[in-house]
Amino acid sequence: MSIRDWPAGERPREKLLERGAGALSDAELLAIFLRTGLAGKSAVDLARDLLSRFDGLRGLLGADRTAFCSAKGLGDAKFAQLQAVLEMGRRHLGEAIRQREALNDPATVRRFLQARLRDRDREVFAALFLDTQHRLLAYEELSVGTLDGASVYPREVVKAALKCSAAAVIFAHNHPSGVAEPSAADRLLTERLQAALRLIDVRVLDHFVVGDASPVSFAERGWI
Repeated sequence: MSIRDWPAGERPREKLLERGAGALSDAELLAIFLRTGLAGKSAVDLARDLLSRFDGLRGLLGADRTAFCSAKGLGDAKFAQLQAVLEMGRRHLGEAIRQREALNDPATVRRFLQARLRDRDREVFAALFLDTQHRLLAYEELSVGTLDGASVYPREVVKAALKCSAAAVIFAHNHPSGVAEPSAADRLLTERLQAALRLIDVRVLDHFVVGDASPVSFAERGWI
């Protein structure tokens, strides 16, 4: 049966307009993105098949181009469309941070860092540079490494902070393994960066480690 033949209250698009996006299942949301199904399959049926194949929504959204386009019903056009949607989401979070008078909402910072770093397949070390009022000046990815490490040099971090005229900084890096527990090397690096930035009067406010669960905060653990 085509989705057009479903009761109006069960059609994903009408359901979203009436009850909001939060009322939809992952398959229903994906069906709206897909727009059409395949012969003998509605868009919702196709969405369920894809979620099963990619082990859920996160697996599908994080799939590379080859894996994504190999699935029946998808292709380059859908891949490009999905990447555009994901990037718009990331930029929306970035704008939400920039529009705040001060970056004092840890939940927003966590969401932003998860969107930027969680699904990267290599370790990325990044920084949020802030002004004297803790408003965001810039987000910069300072190093992209391997599966289990990224080289970070204090002098390069100092140069980036001076370039932004930053007064404070929040560091973040991801663990591609998904385990966000900070290592001894992570703590040692943070101490080295704090010492280097102290010489130019830039304060390190926090260091987040991003994994599958909520990012771990050094400040909340009393390490900063």
